[in-house]
Amino acid sequence: MKGLLVLLVAMVLSLNLYPQQKTNIIIKANEKIANVQPTMWGVFFEDINLGADGGIYAELVKNRSFEFYKPLMGWTVKQSKFNEGSVRIMNRGKEVTSNPHFLTVSKNEASESLSISNEGFRGMGIKKGIRYDFSVMFRQQVPGLILHIELLNSLGKVIGTTELFPSAANGLNWNKQAVSFHSTDSAMKASLKISFEGSGAIDLDMISLFPEDTWKKRPGGMRADMIQLLADMKPGFIRFPGGCVVEGPDLSLRYQWKKTIGPIEDRELIVNRWNFEFAHRPTPDYFQTFGLGFFEYFQLAEDIGAAPLPILNCGMACQFNTAELAPIDQLDPYVQDALDLIEFANGDVSTKWGKVRASLGHSAPFHLTMMGVGNENWGPQYVERLQIFTKAIKARYPDFKLVNSSGTDPDGERFDYLNQELRKMNADIIDEHYYRRPEWFLANAGRYDNYPRNGSKIFAGEYAAQSDKTVSINNQNNLQTAIAEAAFMTGLERNAAVVNLASYAPLFAHVDGWQWTPDLIWVNNLESYGTPNYFVQKLFSLNKGTHTVSALKEGKPLTGQDSLYASSVIDTLTNELIIKVVNSSNMNQPASILLEGCKHLPLQAFVTTLKGNNKELVNTIVQPRAVVPIESTIPMKGKNLAFVAAPNSFSVIRIKM
Repeated sequence: MKGLLVLLVAMVLSLNLYPQQKTNIIIKANEKIANVQPTMWGVFFEDINLGADGGIYAELVKNRSFEFYKPLMGWTVKQSKFNEGSVRIMNRGKEVTSNPHFLTVSKNEASESLSISNEGFRGMGIKKGIRYDFSVMFRQQVPGLILHIELLNSLGKVIGTTELFPSAANGLNWNKQAVSFHSTDSAMKASLKISFEGSGAIDLDMISLFPEDTWKKRPGGMRADMIQLLADMKPGFIRFPGGCVVEGPDLSLRYQWKKTIGPIEDRELIVNRWNFEFAHRPTPDYFQTFGLGFFEYFQLAEDIGAAPLPILNCGMACQFNTAELAPIDQLDPYVQDALDLIEFANGDVSTKWGKVRASLGHSAPFHLTMMGVGNENWGPQYVERLQIFTKAIKARYPDFKLVNSSGTDPDGERFDYLNQELRKMNADIIDEHYYRRPEWFLANAGRYDNYPRNGSKIFAGEYAAQSDKTVSINNQNNLQTAIAEAAFMTGLERNAAVVNLASYAPLFAHVDGWQWTPDLIWVNNLESYGTPNYFVQKLFSLNKGTHTVSALKEGKPLTGQDSLYASSVIDTLTNELIIKVVNSSNMNQPASILLEGCKHLPLQAFVTTLKGNNKELVNTIVQPRAVVPIESTIPMKGKNLAFVAAPNSFSVIRIKM
């Protein structure tokens, strides 16, 4: 009896693991359907979740220019003897409107101890043996002070030290001086301490600390490990600088690209709109210094081989906040900013803005071909302003492509209105956004199957499956959301004739400083890791191909039959067939794949699979590789491939033709 019971259990398990009938998939590899654009899979960057300051911008000092609403936020003053006015915030007012505040330190008695310390962005990540570059702008009122620079770990132990002797320059003029030193130990949450020896008075501004190991070792550059994760994806484009930061809560706080180029001390800091957006995640120390500005964005795009896709304000503040509008008769400066940006990116060095670009060290053009007008705007007021932008830009640059917003949601009255109006305008590219539950992504794998093949193209500009609900702090980057996104992306790829660009959002999040989740890449002060969703994006991007070909079951695309989703491309550069298969179920799904139109096929196919036995699996700082792609091979029998799609999996199959 016991043996019979064991046999019955085994039979039930086998039925659960293997459906009784295989799915037959036919690939017609010799029939090209549509070109896959080089820009197909890209990345979207916004300064949210400490994405820029405290993130890819490698500056370690928070509030380096004392311009936060609380000018000493992030700083601590210590002195052995209380002396009123020994440390003061001064304001230059109209003299320097972009950076009015500075710190004055006065010390009358050499025997007194006086220091200031900076906590960094949730601490400072310090690596043992790395060189750190300290710099400061100063003006000596009364010479005599020496600056002792120290890095302290969380226990107060010194892990790096040096001294700075301010040069005996004219006390009326601001000077910049730098000194470098090496750390003696690593620390996740270190701080910077500046002690003042001697007596005298000095004005300080732009107190800065950068590691030497920035991306491409650029002084004052970007955090290398975070940028490497982007470069590893080989994205087709990078959209910047957002996102809602483009709009600002009101127009005075909108993103203005011209204020983000040139000397960093002249770049005017503003509050980040994510500083106060969510009551459940307040971030009162979140500001935008613009050390990472438009020139650096263009340079980053060039570095990682991605097309730049800047988004500009269209004269509308965030409609979730104030919905402030620039009157139509006052829209010219906004339009001019767009025209000037194209010239800044592409203009000859003899042009006004091309000359500015060259003065920043890049005489060659950045080859900008597209731009977004407005971020996530909607309504007749958006259409009216968009028409003005389109007319002006197309008059000067007729082949330049414009990305237009379809609002915040992929359906509803707002979306329907904009979709209709934008198509009437013959919009180049319509930007659609989807933050929905995984079930929505699975159900919408065929969303673009019936979109018109001609006319406006689609930019899937922001999407992420929400494991809980939109704006929930409980959302996770788990395997279930990644698999749902992969299923949806097979539909984007299958419809490459319609969809020309796609990017997950948001991109980065700091584990101690996030406002929004889920996010593609998570970091702390020293480490970074890709989520399961990151690996889905990376696998699509690295296996983009050049042309779509059909992958059909009984003459129809796989959009969930037997819980399977599939798309297929060929790569004419490598002469390979690339098949993508998603299994969203909890059981194995056998498939028989027949390749038509192929000759001289190899004996095996190469397979890369992202999978897990639990849909709730996530990667973490502690376990960054809980879910990662696994490579294998499977044998081929002529033109037939017997493939078993594992439970909760996304597989990429590459076959030499």
